[in-house]
Amino acid sequence: MPPRPRMLAAAITAALAVGAQAVPAAAADGAATGPSATTSRGVEIPAFYTPPSELPGADGTVIRSEPLPLALSLPGIDGPLPGRATRLMYKSTDANGEAVAVTGAYIEPAAKWRGDGPRPLVAVAPGTMGQGDQCAASMALEHPLRLNGQTVSVGYEDLSVYRLLLRGVAVVVTDYVGLGTTDRLHTYVNRVDGAHAVLDAVRAARSLDSSSVTSESRVGLFGYSQGGGATAAAAELQPSYAPDVELSGTYAGAPPADLTEVTEAIDGGDLAGALGWSLNGFLQTEPALRPIADRYVNEAGEKALKDLSTMCVGDALFAYGGRSSTDWTKTGQSLGDIIRAEPALQAFLAEQRIGSRKPGSPVRVATGTSDDLVPHAQARRLAVEWCDKGAKVTYVPVVLPGAGSGLLNHFAPLLADQGNAISWLTDRLSGRPAGSNCWSMPVQP
Repeated sequence: MPPRPRMLAAAITAALAVGAQAVPAAAADGAATGPSATTSRGVEIPAFYTPPSELPGADGTVIRSEPLPLALSLPGIDGPLPGRATRLMYKSTDANGEAVAVTGAYIEPAAKWRGDGPRPLVAVAPGTMGQGDQCAASMALEHPLRLNGQTVSVGYEDLSVYRLLLRGVAVVVTDYVGLGTTDRLHTYVNRVDGAHAVLDAVRAARSLDSSSVTSESRVGLFGYSQGGGATAAAAELQPSYAPDVELSGTYAGAPPADLTEVTEAIDGGDLAGALGWSLNGFLQTEPALRPIADRYVNEAGEKALKDLSTMCVGDALFAYGGRSSTDWTKTGQSLGDIIRAEPALQAFLAEQRIGSRKPGSPVRVATGTSDDLVPHAQARRLAVEWCDKGAKVTYVPVVLPGAGSGLLNHFAPLLADQGNAISWLTDRLSGRPAGSNCWSMPVQP
């Protein structure tokens, strides 16, 4: 079996190991059952995910909520195990300062919190799920595995959520801007959109009637890959955007801090489809970039961008794994070449850089030394830049042998380090002070 399908099979097996069940999606003709329901690749997107025409003023305000059945749930004396979930939609602000509706899920754990202080809250920022609305992490909690002949969606992030719940930590998961919600496209790896969605998810969770967390509860952030970028950006922006959301600690695993370098790394690799998700999101955030896209993107590229806009990560692995962006351009240049030739693109990506601001709370940066999908060097550089600004940084190089596949090199550190990352974050949520190993950076790989 070639590397990409083998990796996807491994991911599906992992999902099944934590209780995922294949569930039937909507019929391929996509007949909607509600007035605002839509379909994406044959999967019905519930009417819940269609935002109202008017949004509340305050960021983090809950727009609507409803019970969310978890795929893996057992009856317990005091309620379902590992907890009771609520689907939610809340208000946030996007990178252009516009009001936006974001969906997600809050899970109240059945387990008791045994650390110091009241029950804490962790906002989980999912790794790459895709750009189709059916890929949203809140839907993956209900349907961890979707296989309907049109889309392949695996809720691999459910593992970290359940591990936190078993420690008695309340969890809120964001779907990010545009993922799930049917009014716009997901702005994949957008620094500001991701950070705001994470921080406003905390605000929303605090206000839910079903939530036991309050403004006194300690708060942590947890994310890997796309999620690591979102939590890293949130740690930087929290002091200015959400001073009411005091953070006890942030885990940023394999953060794509420099999108210019990440673009070069994924081009032609296992997750080449992420180039399309990035470009789609960039064009939605900054329409002024459209003339540049029109100048370079050929017919095949336009078709790929449209196709990818409704795909999940499994779909993209099968359909676009190994593809080069040179196939999508009129000039035969790669996307990296075009970035170097276009100052407007360089300026836009410079605004997306993470590392230019000092986090106001402890951070743990982990990166696989063999990761060549979200390159190790740029993640390590983020830790160095934060250290230079006086931040309290715990840097963790995850040393694993290269596996011969970019996706494996990126995914393996997630599993190898996840337990340690959760333990580090749980210590912060218990009030234990964080150390810093910035002094050791000159000798760290």
